[in-house]
Amino acid sequence: MLKQQEFDLIAVKTGEEKGKYTFNSGRLIVKVDKKSLNLSVYDAEGSLLSGEEIKDDQGGAFRYGKKVGAVKTLMPEEHFFGFGERMDFIDRRGKEVSLNVGRGLGRPHIIGAYNVLEANYAPVPFFMSTKGYGIFFHNSFATHWDLGSTNNGHLSFRADGGELDYFFMYGPDFSKLLYHYTGLTGRSPLLPRFAHGLHVGTYSGGTWGHEEMTSTHYVVELARKYREKGIPFDVLHLDSTWRMFGKNGGSGATSFEWRETFKDPKSMFDSLYGMEVNMVGLHVRPRFDNGNYLDLLDQARKEGHVYPEENNPGEFVNVFDQDAVDWWWEKGVMRIAEIGAMFLKTDEGSAFGRKANESDKTGPTSEEATRLHNVFPVAYAKAPYEKFKEYNGMRGMNHTREGYAGIQRYPFIWAGDWPSEWQYYGPVVKAGINIGLSGIGYWSHNMGGFEHQADPELFARWVQFGMFSPVAHVFGMDHPGYKEPWNYGEEAEMIFTKYDKLRYRLIPYIYGTAFQQYNTGKPIMRALVLEHQHDYNTYNVDDQYYFGDQMIVCPVLTKEAQTRTVYLPEGTWFDYWDGTQYEGKKYYNIVSPLEKLPIFVKAGAIIPMQDEVKYDNKKAFGNITFEIFPGESSTYSLFEDDGISVGYMKGDFCETPVTLEDNGETIQIKVGKAEGEYKPVERSYILKIHMDERPDAVNLEGKALGEIGADQVLAGETGWSYDADQKLLWVASVKKGEAAIQFEIQ
Repeated sequence: MLKQQEFDLIAVKTGEEKGKYTFNSGRLIVKVDKKSLNLSVYDAEGSLLSGEEIKDDQGGAFRYGKKVGAVKTLMPEEHFFGFGERMDFIDRRGKEVSLNVGRGLGRPHIIGAYNVLEANYAPVPFFMSTKGYGIFFHNSFATHWDLGSTNNGHLSFRADGGELDYFFMYGPDFSKLLYHYTGLTGRSPLLPRFAHGLHVGTYSGGTWGHEEMTSTHYVVELARKYREKGIPFDVLHLDSTWRMFGKNGGSGATSFEWRETFKDPKSMFDSLYGMEVNMVGLHVRPRFDNGNYLDLLDQARKEGHVYPEENNPGEFVNVFDQDAVDWWWEKGVMRIAEIGAMFLKTDEGSAFGRKANESDKTGPTSEEATRLHNVFPVAYAKAPYEKFKEYNGMRGMNHTREGYAGIQRYPFIWAGDWPSEWQYYGPVVKAGINIGLSGIGYWSHNMGGFEHQADPELFARWVQFGMFSPVAHVFGMDHPGYKEPWNYGEEAEMIFTKYDKLRYRLIPYIYGTAFQQYNTGKPIMRALVLEHQHDYNTYNVDDQYYFGDQMIVCPVLTKEAQTRTVYLPEGTWFDYWDGTQYEGKKYYNIVSPLEKLPIFVKAGAIIPMQDEVKYDNKKAFGNITFEIFPGESSTYSLFEDDGISVGYMKGDFCETPVTLEDNGETIQIKVGKAEGEYKPVERSYILKIHMDERPDAVNLEGKALGEIGADQVLAGETGWSYDADQKLLWVASVKKGEAAIQFEIQ
């Protein structure tokens, strides 16, 4: 779980007072009762943040049998956020929650696997309090948390085993707490730039029960159809039916044998890369299996590379042992890597140490396996992430379902197999908000849902949300629809294409936000409370979120809805689509026909966009458009690097500062010199400024710019044009990276 294993010493003043030891760091004061060892933590002003002195009850640390935990004070008006990918609630005050990786096990699925109260694919034993502190329980056993459910004056947490080992951290703001937490457990490295485009999953023509319909031809034709229709995408993965289900574990294990219907897999990979698909990967599960001609399970058992189980020699790749990982890579994964696979979709990591999701099979159930159950998915994702990173000679990427503290180091994670029904759409949105509050930024879901046929309206609404998710991913097992956009009618396909193209134009904004995420732990998709922790109205907003610093996205979750209520926090906000202005700290009823995803941007927003593309060509951005919503002065930095290597970790990147000064009469916009080791190309910078009235003058470096045709400005020619119908001012000029240019609009 921990990336940071050593810590710098800080000066702490120690002392004693009235039966207590005191420790003062300058920002926090910790008092330890000499008799009970109870802890009390105060801020520098002496206000109690968290205590354990509980009247008429037992506070502080405890051990009951193998269970360990602590009871602490719960302050009035204190609220709690975090706990990983939860689909039930955002604010957890007054509630209990149990954290143990896995989905519901009840039958039938509708009350078991699809139980949003029990869903636990990626729990994280970490919370942030509105009092300004956070707690990370560094324990891999199942944990249980009570945030005032039993007693409104107490909070408690306990683990089923191990030690009472937890980190107490102070912000006091949530952004600083996420910085601290991800400093401990790691921050998300950047995915390749192209991975911020669209990911497409496929069953290759035949899902379970239709495996005979799978083929390499289907996969190639699927990619060709996206290209012919001009629907941008960059990443493709083949799900479970590419492989022969083995003799021992069936669909729940991996033999690394291709199904006989896949006639020439290498040619398939070659064709896909020939169509400029940037990365293709395959779905696996963590058990070895024997196939028709490969006996990897037998070999792995003989070599000692499986994790031993109580009633058999074992089946799981022992991802905790590097020798076993090396063997798995060389004997199994290399069979697909050497012909073109570049990443894995690591599924069903929760089956280690408990019943599998897809069957009644159980893996190891020893006490040691129980201890490792929650961290198995992290090690499982780490193994191929690091192997492919080295083999491909570029940034790593892994696509996984389950996780725990630290999974953000091996991005990315998806929300699991939720049916294509309206009742699950809202909880998936909630899952993305919660997981971001828990330090995991790269997150995705199956647009339109996974199982069952989605009605076209649900598909369209879910796609709008999906294109404004940290990772955009479309995939489903509904035979024969498979969530391919043209299978849901012309309107749904039009909406899919529109929002996909918009996402690609926004990649400079999304990619820059991902770099911010790498540096700070602040996620791409952010709960409103993350930015407004003292605004009580945001505590239960579970269907809106910040997308980066400057946009609030409000998915429509109700069938046939033509409006939805939104809450806009403090400040001035604009409707992204028509520029309508709204004042914050208020609720609004927003008209939202099917083609419209309500999006709001704050005054002063500077949003970088690239030209329309069909895929990422791995070259530097071409012309950049800054979409600007005046009203407040602001700054923005455009991040650029090579998009592929890990050079950004060593400083090989640049940031181009953009400043907006708006005094109500004159608007000044400066695009500054690129700062950093990476050298951007010479390009045109185009300003798209929302203005109600035609300007009196537009100057560049103090000299009047000429008014030219709108098409010329959009092509990057120096000049300006005003669109009275759209209330948009367009301005453009060419700039070299080492130069700076300044515009003035009067």
